[in-house]
Amino acid sequence: MWKARLVLEAFHAADALASFERRLGSGAGAVVTFTGLARGQDRGGSAVQRLFLQHHPRLTQQSLDEIAEAATRRFDVQAVEVVHRAGGIAPGEAIVWVGAASAHRRAAFEAADYLMDRLKTEAMFWKREDGPGGSTWIEPTDQDHQERAQWSRE
Repeated sequence: MWKARLVLEAFHAADALASFERRLGSGAGAVVTFTGLARGQDRGGSAVQRLFLQHHPRLTQQSLDEIAEAATRRFDVQAVEVVHRAGGIAPGEAIVWVGAASAHRRAAFEAADYLMDRLKTEAMFWKREDGPGGSTWIEPTDQDHQERAQWSRE
């Protein structure tokens, strides 16, 4: 079972977790989650007042669906879920939440890590940081791509 949701409003990780756990069957013995938050500083240390994730509703949703479905095929998990924001996001607000449930912890940890590595580099978003000095479009870093590449080697 997998689910991917693209949301345009703020969400709370605790609500995402509660909803995810309600849908789990009795075979889940482990739930691993990750919440990504918007930072108040860019990579150079300058203030960020807002992160803006531009998206294409259909293409972005398709990319989220493909990544979530791939995690369920690759790992021995009962369920995965992705909740991803688009639009304007204030520092401290959740950008992304992923959950993975499995019979044992290792598969859930690996699925959550895989989801984040793929979301960071492949999800169809165009990201911009807005601050006092103006706006800057940002791309995944070399480190992000290296972390994604580890899943191609296995």
